[in-house]
Amino acid sequence: MAEVRLHDVVKTYGSVTAVDRVSLTVGDGEFVALVGPSGCGKTTTLNLVAGLIPLTEGHIYIGERDVSDLDPKDRDIAMVFQNYALYPNKTVYKNLAFPLKMRKLPNAAIETKVTAAAKLLGIEHLLERRPRELSGGQQQRVALGRALVRDPRAFLMDEPLSNLDAKLRVQMRAELKRFHQDLNATVIYVTHDQLEAVTMADKMAVMNGGQLQQYDAPERVFASPVNTFVAGFVGSPAMNLIEAELVARAERRSLAGDGWSFDLSPENARKAGRATSSSVVLGARHSTIRLKTEAGPRAIPGRIFTVEPTGDITYAHVRLGSAIIVVSVAPDVRLSADDQVWLEFDQQKIHLFDAETQQALAAG
Repeated sequence: MAEVRLHDVVKTYGSVTAVDRVSLTVGDGEFVALVGPSGCGKTTTLNLVAGLIPLTEGHIYIGERDVSDLDPKDRDIAMVFQNYALYPNKTVYKNLAFPLKMRKLPNAAIETKVTAAAKLLGIEHLLERRPRELSGGQQQRVALGRALVRDPRAFLMDEPLSNLDAKLRVQMRAELKRFHQDLNATVIYVTHDQLEAVTMADKMAVMNGGQLQQYDAPERVFASPVNTFVAGFVGSPAMNLIEAELVARAERRSLAGDGWSFDLSPENARKAGRATSSSVVLGARHSTIRLKTEAGPRAIPGRIFTVEPTGDITYAHVRLGSAIIVVSVAPDVRLSADDQVWLEFDQQKIHLFDAETQQALAAG
């Protein structure tokens, strides 16, 4: 396997910039997920690495080799697509063997590689079947096997689980992660589902508008989003983002919104004081807000808008002034629409963003 490096990669279509100076390094053996909404540039970036579309500017390296101008067949990569792209009239064995036959390997070497890949993926018993006789998960394993037999320097995967049902997606997530661990493979994985990225990837690259917003380990992206886009995209449910004003009262600083306010801790007051204006955005995960049914000294009033029980957790949607935020509570908590409640924000876990720049605010 090999390291993959993108340096100031640009792709334009006329006046439209699809990928805007993206630079990142995928370490040898790393699993990196490109995530973001539709049209953010993640699939275009993957296709640039594969060589399926030409670069406008920048350079792409696989290992120490600059592959920016090489054809896909010369980049020593293997792609796995969301539609599997299997040959319908060939058996599983012949589908797996096809890329090796194209490279004119001896039959004995082909059989050895196909057998090893089939064993790793648990599809030895399917080798004489055709794709139409397989389930979606089995077809996906065959597509992985066809990539695996090539022994590429990197695997490129474009939403390979999107055609599977929810239960099978969960199973295949675990199998893909084990596949990566067993092979120590370099994987670049495109998905619109940030849960796939969080559960499988060593690092995630969050993209929006063709630009790389944040590139880090999933747990750090979740815990320390660099801007409001990342905060609102990563996490399910998304982080609550509430517009507020910084208000100075004697020696205290408070956040005030539509019909609510609370005093900031000294550290959060320093963060808010670094904003370019008095306008800030308060960010809080559903699990960091405590919902109470009685008033308290640090709690602010809200009113239940709706309640979503999910079995092991209940999500309460609460009106806080003109905003509606999501708070999680235990499933045995009984709440109804229009109930009066009070909310207490954990000051050690809230996030503050500059309302003008949308960037995260730091204390120092």
